[in-house]
Amino acid sequence: MSTGSTKSLDRKKAGSQETTQAQAETSLAELDAPEISPLAWRIASLPILAGAAFIRLYELGLVPMHHDEGVNGFFLTTLYRKGVYHYDPANYHGPTLYYFALAITKLNGFLFGEAAGLNTIAVRLVPVIFGVATVWLVLTLRRNIGTIGALAAAALIALSPGHIYISRYFIHEAHFVFFTLGIIVAALRYYETADPVYLLLSSLSAALLFATKETAIISVGVLLLALAVAQVYMRLTNGRASVTWEKKASKKKSKKRSMQKEEPLARFGGLTNFLFWSSIALALFVFVNILFYSSFFTYWQGVGGAIESLQVWAKTGTNEHAHPWNTYLKWLLQEEAPVLLLGAAGAVTALIRQRNRFTVFVGAWAFGILAAYSLIPYKTPWLMINFTVPLAIIGGYAINEIYNFDKSLKSHFVAIAIVAAALIISGTQSVILNFYNYDDDRYPYVYAHTQRRFLDMVQEIERLSGRAGTGTQTGITITSPDYWPLPWYLRNYERAGFFGHMTTTDEPLVLGSIEQIPELDSMLDGRYQLVDSYPLRPGVTLVLYAKKELVGQ
Repeated sequence: MSTGSTKSLDRKKAGSQETTQAQAETSLAELDAPEISPLAWRIASLPILAGAAFIRLYELGLVPMHHDEGVNGFFLTTLYRKGVYHYDPANYHGPTLYYFALAITKLNGFLFGEAAGLNTIAVRLVPVIFGVATVWLVLTLRRNIGTIGALAAAALIALSPGHIYISRYFIHEAHFVFFTLGIIVAALRYYETADPVYLLLSSLSAALLFATKETAIISVGVLLLALAVAQVYMRLTNGRASVTWEKKASKKKSKKRSMQKEEPLARFGGLTNFLFWSSIALALFVFVNILFYSSFFTYWQGVGGAIESLQVWAKTGTNEHAHPWNTYLKWLLQEEAPVLLLGAAGAVTALIRQRNRFTVFVGAWAFGILAAYSLIPYKTPWLMINFTVPLAIIGGYAINEIYNFDKSLKSHFVAIAIVAAALIISGTQSVILNFYNYDDDRYPYVYAHTQRRFLDMVQEIERLSGRAGTGTQTGITITSPDYWPLPWYLRNYERAGFFGHMTTTDEPLVLGSIEQIPELDSMLDGRYQLVDSYPLRPGVTLVLYAKKELVGQ
């Protein structure tokens, strides 16, 4: 990540001889930032990446699988064992999560044996990898929000309570946010360098975004709106950024020359070249989506289902998990206050200083996506990382501006003190949430989560199965209508029957809900003994019965 000019050989070939406003805006934050060597940059950034990886990997199997993780694990199990996955638009998100997890679990099975391939830690490596990769992507924005800004933003995401929590969840959100940011970073580099490789990378990110969740249309819509806002705003402020660049970078050049504009498409090799690569990018977008939704050309109905999913989600977005419009603001203030406050400060700063179109864009993106999700009745806490990431980026820009306010030790000290306070608050909350109170629903991110004593029940089932001498061949009858994520934990029990209602049985173990106790006692007719009750999640308690002779051994 060089601190040099953002001009490229491609621009020179395109005939660009003048310093444009776009170039000025791109490099302005970099000029304000302290000049440091590549070694110093690595020394500063590597601990952030290492810390982000450590806190996400530490005790990765500690938290019981959530209901949604169990459902995702069920699909992955079928794909892993039978090679079958069929996209269902009526109930579930896109297919990328399962194929990414398939690659990791197959590698795990190759290294440690096929039976060991599927496990909780292996599948959760998918969100961990993308969570850390998101921190890395933020660091690549050094030239756009400054050295201090990039380091601060990356650190804020690395220690964000919610980003850590969701990066340890086997759901779609961590890589969904990564691909959203990937579109921006790659498109920005294409705009700066005119290298078509970045156009293809942006298209690939967009394709994987749409292949991950149907809500991609919201994210892309907000990005386009934020881009329009930034463009219009910078025009209305009469290009103040280029004037600032002129004073800082090239006082010898005349104002007239610095404000000259090159032809819009000349820097991309001309109209023909631009249309050619745009067509390739569009073809790549279509191909990747067909590839995943057709289950690698084995289930063509999935392609049509991808379009149908938009209608399904429109109903879900208005009928399920409904909360008031200000719910996300309350949750952010409780769990992500440093990021929210710094993000607000950064967005206001970008508007006032009018120096950098990218920062105006990020501010509009952060609060635009927050507004979009707030207006939709459907609200779940894992969606919050869609706006905590851009909030952290624009918050990092605010820190960079404070650090370089008057180039004095005082401004440096104030910026460092603010970052330190923010990281201490976020880090403390992260540790408490992710390693102590991970199943306490007083915390917003703990949303109908599986209780820790659920794992005691799983261990008791394993112990009783061992006593019976039948191990994973032990028969288990599940009568409770609520049982997820139990299918994941009993994935190796071939004789586990998930009926979801009362049924006659003679299997050694029976698992029901606490409300079914009278019916279970009557049906089991004294042949079984109640082992214990176990909370599944708030409002749902399971009871485990075993044959008396098995309990008495």
